[in-house]
Amino acid sequence: MSRNHQGARLSSTEQRLRLRAPDDVMQLERLGSLHASRLSFVRSLVRQMAHEKWKITTTRFELNALGHGVAIYCLQTPNKRYHGVIFSQALEDSARSDRVIAEAWDVTFGVVEGDVDDALLEQMAANVPLQEAGRQHPRLLVLSRANRSLRNFASFLEALSAGQQPDPEWLTRVGYLYRTTAVYGNGKFGIADYDRLKDNADFHRPFSAQMLGVYLLRHFSIQQIEHMARAQAPETAAPLATSLKRYLGIGNSTGLGMAPFLINHPQLVQRWVESRELALAEVTAQMPGEQERSRLLALLKRAETHLRQTVTDDHEQTLRNQATVASLPELMTWLELVPLSPELWQELIDWSYQQHGLEAQELVNTLLLELYPSIVDRYEDLMAVEESLELTPDMPLVHLKQVIETHYDWTLRFDFSLAENRHWFWYRSVEKEEPRLGVRDREAGADKEMKLAIAPRVADTHAAISQYLEDHPRALVVEFLIHCPRHKDIVRRIQSMASTSFGEIRANLWARDMKPMHLLRTKLSFFGASRFDPKSDRWVRITLFQGAPLVEELNAEPEDPVAFDDWSFPLAPQIASTTRPEMTADPRQGNTTTVGGMS
Repeated sequence: MSRNHQGARLSSTEQRLRLRAPDDVMQLERLGSLHASRLSFVRSLVRQMAHEKWKITTTRFELNALGHGVAIYCLQTPNKRYHGVIFSQALEDSARSDRVIAEAWDVTFGVVEGDVDDALLEQMAANVPLQEAGRQHPRLLVLSRANRSLRNFASFLEALSAGQQPDPEWLTRVGYLYRTTAVYGNGKFGIADYDRLKDNADFHRPFSAQMLGVYLLRHFSIQQIEHMARAQAPETAAPLATSLKRYLGIGNSTGLGMAPFLINHPQLVQRWVESRELALAEVTAQMPGEQERSRLLALLKRAETHLRQTVTDDHEQTLRNQATVASLPELMTWLELVPLSPELWQELIDWSYQQHGLEAQELVNTLLLELYPSIVDRYEDLMAVEESLELTPDMPLVHLKQVIETHYDWTLRFDFSLAENRHWFWYRSVEKEEPRLGVRDREAGADKEMKLAIAPRVADTHAAISQYLEDHPRALVVEFLIHCPRHKDIVRRIQSMASTSFGEIRANLWARDMKPMHLLRTKLSFFGASRFDPKSDRWVRITLFQGAPLVEELNAEPEDPVAFDDWSFPLAPQIASTTRPEMTADPRQGNTTTVGGMS
């Protein structure tokens, strides 16, 4: 079993736990039904910031009345200092696009390791707004950009300028003022390479630096809208109520560019899914008491309300949300009536499998993880892994054939001679080198096909091995690869992944009925996405950090650490008052005074 970056290993006790069958867990439709969980990266980051007492302060906030200018935030951890630098510029409505080929955005930003002096700020001001086209500094850990949600921005600004609070219903429809279109890390476009972070105590968890960049953008969006309201109507402007600040997230628009990551990093996927499954198995083995049962009932009720409040224009996703909501009253009634026993959690899981849809099933699993933080949170530092696919050339070829027929048996279930099983092909667009889907035999580009579909590649290799063994029954893998070198990459993958259970998505990515949206949701659930809102079968909008503690709450000592971390499935707040409270004029001088509380 692979080690993470710190050398942590899963214990023998953990390995003996009852895990769900990989053939069930790794089905694409089930993976496409996952919800953000306690182990999602946004949750882990907020817990880490609170536990380690990270401090975030505004060191520069120079915006004009329209909200354009520069803001700089200092992040001090017990180990190092970082800065988030945000550039806000005027953007014509016609130039605002969520497509990756866009060339201008409302805001661009980066997270920098160390201090930002005048020379670095000048260099960033010239290049960060250009994003991919700029010459980015190697001390940038994260590079990103975002656009305003025009309707939300206008409604928030109008209400706050008049001394009123915005209608929370705006955020039940679109849960943010800004949405990112890409959040880059790991050496993209000249920024800091992954090796700079893998031994960094602050950002050793997957995507934690990128999630920090998104969290700082959320803080900026709050400060900016209040600043603009104050500039527009200094006599009447109100700050945003704390409950609405909490309910405000950051959006993200994501397309097929996410899909290759899941295929190209099977060892990381193995670690993510295995950690979640091990945590669930440990939780399921606990003896529940009335306190845990009451807590789960409250979480189910909150999730039900959250899903009722979730709005999507996608018909299929709306039906899935409605089906999950319809399942929950029966689940809650069952949970209230069944006697407590050591097997209660497993019985609940088994019963939900029999009676309810995939999203309801995975919702139950997600909420069970919330009940035992001391168990689940131990897996946070097991989510990273040093990836290395190794070739074993001296393996008997007949053994490799047997490995395919046992561990990769799912790839042999498809008949790739059938048109429906070879419908799609994956390729990279010329304009931005982004992944795209084409229809085989109808659209051009199949000659440039990306090797993302693992099932047909393994099946092809199995057929080649079987044929070679007919004449060379005692051959080694190396002999086969000398004769058939095109199979080298997939053989290395098969040999490396044969000892794992959860690294391979067990689907045919060529199949006509394959839904790429399931691939996107799989990865986004581990990020911590909520309000999953498909805009087509190939791109989606989601919300991050909705309900998360605010910077001012992070900087203060939490009165109740449990409640501080309890922000999954956030609900629309009830605004208690629209009276205009006092408001601090300069974000650098302290936090605004606000009204209202969490619902």
